[in-house]
Amino acid sequence: MMKKTVRNLSYAGILLLLLLSGCKSSQKVGTVGLGTAKAHKEFFDSMKEQAFQYTTLSARMNAEITTTDKTLSSRVDMKMVKDSAFQLSVVPMLGIELFRIEFTLDSVKVLDRLNKRYVAEGYEGMKGSLPVDFNYYNLQALFTNRIFLPGEQDITPEKYNRFKLSQEGVKAIAKTQDVMDLLYTFLADGEEKLLSLHVTDKDERYNLYWDYQDFRLVEKQPFPMLMDVRIVANNKQTGKATFSFSRVEPDVPVNLSFSIPSKYKRVTFAQIVKSLRNSKTD
Repeated sequence: MMKKTVRNLSYAGILLLLLLSGCKSSQKVGTVGLGTAKAHKEFFDSMKEQAFQYTTLSARMNAEITTTDKTLSSRVDMKMVKDSAFQLSVVPMLGIELFRIEFTLDSVKVLDRLNKRYVAEGYEGMKGSLPVDFNYYNLQALFTNRIFLPGEQDITPEKYNRFKLSQEGVKAIAKTQDVMDLLYTFLADGEEKLLSLHVTDKDERYNLYWDYQDFRLVEKQPFPMLMDVRIVANNKQTGKATFSFSRVEPDVPVNLSFSIPSKYKRVTFAQIVKSLRNSKTD
């Protein structure tokens, strides 16, 4: 039973990749409806100003990941240096790290301590294995509740016109497309807090939903302590992840060391995905 539990928890490290201060603040921040509609530039200026500000970030969360046949849960520690790198450390029990995942500007590394193996690949080499087109800055933005332009590092005023903005009812909707014709729909409230992102293809057959909830004040800044991620294909949910944060600390020292033991075997990301898909839970 213990062997089965450890093996299943080890899957969580890879599943995190596939979908590719202290305690939680007691002060909850509600969403705000729209007031007077803002001009296009004013709206996006405010989105940038209201976005969570940090240089480094240290956080702890519980990640619950559900596929078509498994539901796995584990503690995950996150460390980030903005616009440089961030790591996810999967620590399911007894404080023992089973997986460490590191994203940098051009590559991803996965350390599988349970099976004594590792992956080190550039994003270009992984495109055939994953149903997404990796961009470090976009992934960083997803985990820190920031609007982004697909494939870009930042949103400058000269690029605001790449969004189509509508402000109706109680929410603002900003839409843009990437070079693959995927449609990105960002939803914000009246204070320009980002509430959700929906990514879909032109036929709406494949969908990614990333929702932000339970906003709390962290160093006087609102941060969503709950993130729900869903993948839907042909009207059927094929994957789900819930990230529930218990600690978020901006601008504290972080150590992003990533040493690979000499006896670990190097494998490709495609090999790990294949073994995961072929694995059976007893």
